[in-house]
Amino acid sequence: MNVAAEQGSVLKKRRRRDTAARVIISGFGGIVLLTMVILIWHLFSQAASIAMSPDADIQTEIPVLPSGRYLYVGDMDSGQAAIIDGPGCRLTLARLEADTLTARQSIRRPCSHTLTTLQVQGQPYAVDISTSGQVRLLPVPTVGTAQTLGSFGTPLASELSFAIPEAVWAEHTDWTLGVGEQWLIMVVNTAQSQLIQWVNRQDPANIMRHTLPSSHPVVLLPDSKQVVQIRDRELRFYNEKHQQINQISLTKAVDKVFTFVKNRSLFVTHPDSTVSRYTVFNDKGTLRYQRTYVLALRKQEQPVAIYPHASVNGLAMVTNQQQLLLINRVTGEIVERRGLPIQPTGVSWFDNRAYVFSDAVMIKLRIQHLAGLSTADSLLTPQIYEGYKEADQLWQTTSATDYQETKMNLVPLLIGSFKASGLALLIAIPLALGAAVYTAYFARPKVRDNMKPAIEMLEAIPSVLIGFIAAIWLAPLAERFLFSFAVFLFTVPFSLLLIAFVQHKVARNLPSEVRNVAELILPVLGIVGLGYISIEWAPQLLFYLLEVNDFDFITDATGVPVGKTTILVAIALGFAISPSIYSLAEDAISGVPASLRQASYALGATRLQTLRRVVLRVAFPGIMAAIMLGFGRAFGETMIVLMVTGNTPIADWDLFAGLRALTANLAIELPEAELDSMHYKVLFLTACVLFTFTFVVNTLAELLRQRLRRNASYG
Repeated sequence: MNVAAEQGSVLKKRRRRDTAARVIISGFGGIVLLTMVILIWHLFSQAASIAMSPDADIQTEIPVLPSGRYLYVGDMDSGQAAIIDGPGCRLTLARLEADTLTARQSIRRPCSHTLTTLQVQGQPYAVDISTSGQVRLLPVPTVGTAQTLGSFGTPLASELSFAIPEAVWAEHTDWTLGVGEQWLIMVVNTAQSQLIQWVNRQDPANIMRHTLPSSHPVVLLPDSKQVVQIRDRELRFYNEKHQQINQISLTKAVDKVFTFVKNRSLFVTHPDSTVSRYTVFNDKGTLRYQRTYVLALRKQEQPVAIYPHASVNGLAMVTNQQQLLLINRVTGEIVERRGLPIQPTGVSWFDNRAYVFSDAVMIKLRIQHLAGLSTADSLLTPQIYEGYKEADQLWQTTSATDYQETKMNLVPLLIGSFKASGLALLIAIPLALGAAVYTAYFARPKVRDNMKPAIEMLEAIPSVLIGFIAAIWLAPLAERFLFSFAVFLFTVPFSLLLIAFVQHKVARNLPSEVRNVAELILPVLGIVGLGYISIEWAPQLLFYLLEVNDFDFITDATGVPVGKTTILVAIALGFAISPSIYSLAEDAISGVPASLRQASYALGATRLQTLRRVVLRVAFPGIMAAIMLGFGRAFGETMIVLMVTGNTPIADWDLFAGLRALTANLAIELPEAELDSMHYKVLFLTACVLFTFTFVVNTLAELLRQRLRRNASYG
């Protein structure tokens, strides 16, 4: 009775321990699965905002100060000021405090003077012109407290001063002024002509004057060192020497021309409610403009003002139909349209804050989902960027200045990943499958038992070590030994097959004590001999055939001698994934039932016929699974691609050109990307592409492996 009770107690303790172990193991397994689900959800949720259209929400309306009108609105939520014309004969700087406009500084002038504002690369300037034609350019402080902005009546320091001929100014009807990094251009219109005056900002005494007929309006492009004269269906461009350097014939009449920072783009409006965009490119030292796209607006709709975003490819456009349009600057797609309660005269856009203003009211808006400005066309199709003559697919997300177009096309990264992993497969497949066929089919069991673990141990070598060796040792020798490596890698499978045919005949003539060892030594000696032939004899044969003395003729697409190219990445990746492919392929070949081999031999088939028509056919699903898994690992490899390539995102399939893979791009740019910026979201999109592709490839490979197991069990 005591024994039975004791046995029952032991069984209860064992069941409790088993239950506790099952709960703990299941709990940890659930935690792992939950962590994976959270990571995948976070990955896709961060990228999902790209599919959302930007949303412009109106937050508040702020009336102007009494007897004034808005001329310019800075980023008021960040402490910048608005510039107001008035009250009286002065400009007023006002800040926003608790959604209330408060005057902080007044710029006085005689009422006989002309006083207005303009914006140069985000910095507002006041322009003061006296009755005699004396022009002063005054930088306006827009950031600071009441003390740093100054008190009412505090004069501003003049940055630049020059004179318009008094006789011309006395007869002027209107005028226009444009300020660039080097040149200031002013056009003074009279009844008879247009005076165009060029002033060098670094040397204000350097002044050039030209005249044009007064019948055609002129648009100033100081950063391009040009002015453009608008005719009915023609744009004529003149440089600072008054030489006509370009002429664009149009199919439509021109209403107005908009330009902004650096004058890299022109937006030409037409009476049929379309807007043509022209971008600058360098044509043998001359800056010329070409049309890139046409933007269609609603019927009778015309732009009133356009403002570019400083860091993303976005334009804010307000129109005469009380509309705010958010536009992709590169493709010209309207991604958001928002009705406004006022008829605007201007717009400003800073980060996710936009300010639309009329003479009397300013509206503050919050822009949500800025990443939605990226469209499928901008991410995948060729585009004509500012400064480029032809459409191209580029990845260039950083620049030295704001208001620079970012180029976030994913095609160069996809091409880089496919180039590296695809060519790595061409190198790894012959090596891995050749070794797998030998050890699983030709080698004796003792040789196989020693050889297979040794090859599989290579899989434990860290990829960073392979990348380090390739970058430090292989890359400097690329020009001399690239051809030798190619000859060696592509001739190894044939050499191994030749050795497999002759080694048994050689081994039979050796003493039994060394016969098994000879089967391992002969392939090693053959590979060493092949390496010597590839390094010493193959290059000399190539030099003799091409009548050259060295490998300097091997260059990349730009003519630079080969350094870190796709082929070097493929060599390093090929060696890295070969053990994985070998291990799975060897298991698939050795897993073919022996009964099938024996049946083939019984029907009179040779060993090679049995391999080709029976073993490889049965093992084909497993071999394909091994190749697909190797491809997935190569596609997702980071350190080797990062260390060996020059990381140049080029949309080119040239094997001697550089590349940047998706994985390397994430490693390079994600640590420096601003949180929740468009750049940040696009990088998460590339991570989603990478995850989806590798998940699909690995899933298909696993399905093939399961099919192999079922076939083996049925056999």
